[in-house]
Amino acid sequence: MPDDVATLLNRIDAEFSALDAKIKAAQGEKQQEHRDRQTRLATFEKELETLPEVWKPRLEALVKRFGDRAKVAPRIDPSNRAVTMDFQSELARIKLRLSAATDQDVRNLILNYDLEILPTLMQFDSHQQAQWPLDAIDRKAIGQWVDDRIVSFVKTYLSLHENEYYLKEHMVQDPVAGVRFPKFAAAARAEWGGKTYYFIGDETRREFEASHGAPSK
Repeated sequence: MPDDVATLLNRIDAEFSALDAKIKAAQGEKQQEHRDRQTRLATFEKELETLPEVWKPRLEALVKRFGDRAKVAPRIDPSNRAVTMDFQSELARIKLRLSAATDQDVRNLILNYDLEILPTLMQFDSHQQAQWPLDAIDRKAIGQWVDDRIVSFVKTYLSLHENEYYLKEHMVQDPVAGVRFPKFAAAARAEWGGKTYYFIGDETRREFEASHGAPSK
């Protein structure tokens, strides 16, 4: 074989060898990327286990403050990725949800706030999102973010109960004082003749019962 042809073949073989080396290097990089991603995923899962420590006491405080204003049914996702709270109201179906997720590369902890009110008769903040790098989780900042979302929800809930579009089918009138007000705000009520009457206070209720011959309570 002529020397020049042998040289050509060596150059061709060198190109094939270079390509093989690149492929192996790329495979190694992908394998390392996969291992690194799995490590970050394990970190994310570990963070999920501790998230209830942040939001659970805050949501319990919210339920406590609501007291008898509304029945609240909290549901915590078994994976700790979300907590959902259903508020039973005469005016609307209300669902508050806090959830945790990560991005495709598993580099950030992403928290979501979602609020659903049906029927939707007013504008409100239905979604908020925040994120922190998995290697720099700031629990104090997460707690503050959850606090802000809870206060935002409370403001929305109270606005809903002041909103004329929600209340127009739920207004009642004190038969003694002649004042119209939302049914949920009634301080007292009485049954008479198969009908329920609502009052702004016990004083007008007693006046009503006295004028109708009913014994005062």
